Amino acid sequence: MTAVVEGELARGELVVLRTKTMGDAEQDYKWRCDPELATFDAAHPFGGTLNEYISIFGDELAYPSPYRQTIAVEDLEGRHIGNVMFYNVDFQRRDAEIGITIGLKEYWSRGYGTDLMKTFVHYLFETTKLERIYLETLDWNVRAQRCFEKAGFRRYGMSRRGEYKFVLMEVLKDEALPDA
Repeated sequence: MTAVVEGELARGELVVLRTKTMGDAEQDYKWRCDPELATFDAAHPFGGTLNEYISIFGDELAYPSPYRQTIAVEDLEGRHIGNVMFYNVDFQRRDAEIGITIGLKEYWSRGYGTDLMKTFVHYLFETTKLERIYLETLDWNVRAQRCFEKAGFRRYGMSRRGEYKFVLMEVLKDEALPDA
């Protein structure tokens, strides 16, 4: 087990969540440009240069929004393996959408995603006034759906955006933290 990580927000059995730094920009750029990773987001790879990305990345760090935040994910040895974010925060409804990227493919299908999601859900419910966290995942991404179910999410519907079909999933605070 590692010592406390600078900027540490939460720790799971396999992962540490920490605040983003400019040192993450180059790795994040590589992940955002990866066509395979983009397919999991029903998106196109980032088409700009590294310098353009660093400019955008720096602005996001300098001017944080209360409606969205990206958090770095490390393994217990301090290797940056991915990111998790919350966005579309609705303070009146007390809910937010979340997304996950395990950018280092050698960490796929090894329990890191499940541990990340469990850790992130507990972190959000314990440190915010959110009562519901939801996500959407592509209907063909069965691995992600199983990961989210293991982390306490349940399916509540389907949606369509263009040619893509999504499974909608959610977890409620009183289900995730029954003693809260």
